[in-house]
Amino acid sequence: MIHPELSEAFIGAAMKVLNTLKPGLDEKAYENALVIELRKMGREVNQQKRFDVLYDGCVVDTLVPDLIVDEQVIVDPKVAEDFTPTHIAQMIGYLAITNLRLAILLNFKHADLRWKRIVR
Repeated sequence: MIHPELSEAFIGAAMKVLNTLKPGLDEKAYENALVIELRKMGREVNQQKRFDVLYDGCVVDTLVPDLIVDEQVIVDPKVAEDFTPTHIAQMIGYLAITNLRLAILLNFKHADLRWKRIVR
């Protein structure tokens, strides 16, 4: 398993955020609260870091992952009924562009936290 200790820390932080804020808010509220919680744990968090997408040496787009933690893992909070193939494909693209190996989707829609690990 890639970065098991980080995964455990993210899920614990996300559970604390969800238990405190409860379901029903916008994604940005959970994202911002998660940043606070992760930084309290001593984690380095980059929020909305921009990455150029290059094709044949030319910039064709910019990707903006929600959170990159400890320069190792993409963490993407969602408020959705369920994770979709589009969410997973987006994380695969982010992993390819950032050269990272692990992304974690966190779903704050329900009273129980749901998560998915995507490994490159």
